[in-house]
Amino acid sequence: MDSVLAGGLFLIGGTGLGFVGQQFITAGVAAIIFSLSPIVTGVLAWPLLPEERLEGRDYLGVLLGFVGIAVVIRPDPATLLDPEVVGKLLFFAGVAVVALGTVLVRRSRPTIPVPALTGWAMVIGGTVHVVFAIAVGESVASTQPTPLAVATVDYLGLVVGAVGLVTYLALMGEVGALKASLTTYLTPVVAIGIGWLLLDERIQPLALVGFGIIVAGFALLESRKIAAELAKYRSLYR
Repeated sequence: MDSVLAGGLFLIGGTGLGFVGQQFITAGVAAIIFSLSPIVTGVLAWPLLPEERLEGRDYLGVLLGFVGIAVVIRPDPATLLDPEVVGKLLFFAGVAVVALGTVLVRRSRPTIPVPALTGWAMVIGGTVHVVFAIAVGESVASTQPTPLAVATVDYLGLVVGAVGLVTYLALMGEVGALKASLTTYLTPVVAIGIGWLLLDERIQPLALVGFGIIVAGFALLESRKIAAELAKYRSLYR
């Protein structure tokens, strides 16, 4: 049950806070903020997973990661209520919730199959979303969805939600958290390209600088594991 509840956090953070925040920011910026997920996961894992302790250079890696996200979000007390800034902060909050869900799933050591875990997690996440929507006054009867909107929701629910979450959880179980988290850094590349092609979005150079700093922070945080993996591959080709 603990693993199911933890999995529900994926949906609450990723599709709840994430989708609300993404209304105000470009796809590329959202993907760059999401790339901080492995670093946030490492920070949250420290007090919750005994085998995941931060030490020495790890702290510098975490610091670099948050410097990178500060460069991307660029919070300013004078513009904290600006829709774009609010969107970035909401999306970052969603990333933090997803990271917490990742850690709690690992901590609970689930014994049920990944598809079953994903299905129950989606039930919990979806229920929370419906309750929240009703609480803020939204009504299904008042909506008039277009065919494109229905197709988009279906794609997000089936491909991104169900298939994507099953694949990620299965990948994490097969290759470990480090290799699975590396997929996070493909997201900005794809999102920036699709945003440019389909939505005519432009990414600010400073956001790319922030992404580079985040990647450097991750590399420093996971330097020991990365070195071990590289050594393993080198030994295979000797």
